[in-house]
Amino acid sequence: MLTMKTVLIIGAMHEETALLEKALGGQAKRKTGPFGYVQGKIGNLGIYLCTSGVGKVNAAGATAAMIERCHPGLVINTGCAGAYAGSGLDIGGLAVASEEILGDEGVLTSAGWLDLKKVKMPYFEEGGQRYYNEIPLAVAAADKAMLLAGNCGIKLARGRFITVSTCSGTRAKGDELACRFQAISENMEGAAVALTCIRYGIDCLEIRGISNHVEERNMKKWDIPLAVETAQRFVIKYIEESCTSAPD
Repeated sequence: MLTMKTVLIIGAMHEETALLEKALGGQAKRKTGPFGYVQGKIGNLGIYLCTSGVGKVNAAGATAAMIERCHPGLVINTGCAGAYAGSGLDIGGLAVASEEILGDEGVLTSAGWLDLKKVKMPYFEEGGQRYYNEIPLAVAAADKAMLLAGNCGIKLARGRFITVSTCSGTRAKGDELACRFQAISENMEGAAVALTCIRYGIDCLEIRGISNHVEERNMKKWDIPLAVETAQRFVIKYIEESCTSAPD
């Protein structure tokens, strides 16, 4: 169970946050600014809900700005993701990140792709700890999500996510990334949110619904509405469950 008073939820697109905003009810307050947000409550937890815009730059900026504003005890990043072949994930399924991977950062040479560790360029360094392409997420928060899913009979996969700037529009590219990083899905924001949380010393939980399989790009096979609804409903359930132990 969580023990905090405030939760920050970050999603990239309006579709990824609309149901969460509805859950805040009629008393929620909308604030404008460089990163607009909605403030409300679910149970006895204060909720700040921010729609950041797509991509790592938007996600990092929004997360930092909102952390400075609301000082949350937990940041939840939610939205949709593409599932890699062999992940066992179905469209409409749910996944929680154990780690986020910066899949694009590195150097492309004639001998192949080199990650940040190989070129000795840490993304962030603090207290002797260096973060390269692999960004850890809060273990306890993910454990609680897995326990909740199990108790509710919800199938929730746990594994490594990859954050990319250029989405994989072919099966070959998806297979390459999945094999390189032993990952189950890809998205465009997660690692940026997770790394920003590490900088601030705040736990981060990432829950995503699967909108598509990473294969030859054909959006007729996608189901973004199902993916984002599934993810948001689980996030709401997670927060409601957390209210039972959050201090008033």
